[in-house]
Amino acid sequence: MLTLTQGKKLVKLARKSITSWFKKQQLNFTTEKREFKDLQGTFVTLHTYPKKELRGCIGFPMPTTPLAEAIFQAARSAAFSDPRFDPIEEKDLKKVVIEVSVLTRPQKIQATGNLIPHQVKIGEDGLIIIYMGHSGLLLPQVATELKLDPSMFLSAACQKAGLPGNAWVNPQCQVLKFQAQIFSETKPAGPIKEKGKKTVKTKPKKTTKKRVKTEKKVTKKKKK
Repeated sequence: MLTLTQGKKLVKLARKSITSWFKKQQLNFTTEKREFKDLQGTFVTLHTYPKKELRGCIGFPMPTTPLAEAIFQAARSAAFSDPRFDPIEEKDLKKVVIEVSVLTRPQKIQATGNLIPHQVKIGEDGLIIIYMGHSGLLLPQVATELKLDPSMFLSAACQKAGLPGNAWVNPQCQVLKFQAQIFSETKPAGPIKEKGKKTVKTKPKKTTKKRVKTEKKVTKKKKK
C-alpha cells in the first residue's frame, strides 16, 4: 500500500511528465525511479476542471513496468495519444485535473454465468474483459461515478471492449478484477488527496439521546 505522501509524488510526477514535453526538456526523475521501482499496473486519467469531463485515460493494466516509469509514460499517453481526444495543448493543462490509479495484479474471476456479479464489489473492484481478441478495462471509480450495479458494470466493460453487453455470460469470456489506490488533484496543480476513503460516522451516546428527549418534554410542558 502506498502512503498519501507517495501518492502525491506520483501525481506530481504525472504532471511534470506532461509539462516537460511542452518545454521540450528531458525530465530527470531519478529519485522517483529509486523509490517506485516495483513493477505495478497503473492508469493516469485526465479530467477537465471544474466540469469533470474525461479528457484522456491511458495505462498499463499488468505489472510489467517499474511504477515511476509507468506513470511517466501513461501520463504522456493520456495527454497526447488517447485516440478518443485531441492532444492536450499547453493552455489546456491549466484546466486539467490529474488522477493516478495504482493497480493490484488482476485476478481471474472463477465463478461462471450469473454468479459472476456476486464476485464484483462496486467501489472496490475494477474489471477487465477478454474475449475473441477483444479486451476492455474499467477502473473501480467508473462504477461509482456512473452508479452502476455489478451486472451493469460487467456490461459496460464488455461494451468498452467492443463486445455485446452480455458477453460476460459466455463461458469463453475471461473476466478479471483488480483493486486500485487512487490519488487525485482537487484542482489543476492543486492539493492532492486519496480517493475512496470512507468516513466513519460515530453514533451519538445514549446519554445524549436521553438529554434530547428530556428537553422535548420540558418544552411541551412550557407550551401547555
